[in-house]
Amino acid sequence: MTSANATDATGIVYRERLTPSLWAFVSAAVVAPMAAMVFVPFDKTIALAAGIVVAVLVIVLLIAAAPRVEVRGGELIAGRAHIPVQLLDDVEPYTGEKARNLRGPGLQRDAWHLIRGGIDGVVQARVTDPADPTSVWVVSSRTPDRLTAAVRRAQRAATTGL
Repeated sequence: MTSANATDATGIVYRERLTPSLWAFVSAAVVAPMAAMVFVPFDKTIALAAGIVVAVLVIVLLIAAAPRVEVRGGELIAGRAHIPVQLLDDVEPYTGEKARNLRGPGLQRDAWHLIRGGIDGVVQARVTDPADPTSVWVVSSRTPDRLTAAVRRAQRAATTGL
């Protein structure tokens, strides 16, 4: 789910849930026959029900455990971490080869990362707080251009007081 509309009643400027890719859900569904096989010796109906319940449970857990990325209340929130947007500079969206480099060989050891496989785009933002040991944030996003625009919009709103 992605939303980059104007601020809503809750103060959210941007919201995205970094759910797993379709392949992860297909792989999770493979758990159903394995769970069903355990119960086949007892009863085929129970085995079928157990397989369905396990598949649904695994898929629901994958969705529930997916981190959120939000711009809300003057903060960038990525998973459980948050930082005021005023402390971010050089916010840039990346896709393709540049994004792959930031997620792999270009990973900075002093950076904070929220990276999810199967999501091509990333947003990188330099941290301007000299007391913060983290030099940069790198956050996965399916719509890195919208996330970048939301952070910049929140920075302008914080500066102008709107």
